[in-house]
Amino acid sequence: MHSDDELEAIDAYWRAANYLTVGQIYLMANPLLREPLHARPAPPRFHVRGYKEEGTTTTPFDMVVLNETSRYHIAIDAIRRARRPPPHAAELTAECWRRLDEHRAYVATHFEDLPEIRDWTWQP
Repeated sequence: MHSDDELEAIDAYWRAANYLTVGQIYLMANPLLREPLHARPAPPRFHVRGYKEEGTTTTPFDMVVLNETSRYHIAIDAIRRARRPPPHAAELTAECWRRLDEHRAYVATHFEDLPEIRDWTWQP
C-alpha cells in the first residue's frame, strides 16, 4: 500500500492531467494549429492526443483505457514529458500501470468498472 503522501501526489498529477486534457481538446479545435503558430518558440513541444477508436462494447472507463486516454495514461504521459520529472516519477508511473492492470483484471471478472471509477464524483 502507498503512503498518504504518495497517494496525494498521484491525485495531484491526475488532476493536472485532467486540466492538460481539457487544454488538448481546446488546442485540437484551435485555428492556431491549422496554420503556423505565429512564431511561437519550439512548436514541437505541443502534443495533441487523438482518439484511436480502439475497443468494443465494454465499460465506459475501459473504452478510454483501450484508447490510452485514461487518467492513468495521461498522468504517465505528463510525467514522461515533464522537463523536470517529479520526485519518485518511476514509482508514480509504476503505480499508474499497476492501477491499469488492476482495472483490466476487475473488468474481466466483474464486467463493470472498478467501484472507485464507477462511483467517482467531481470534487471541486
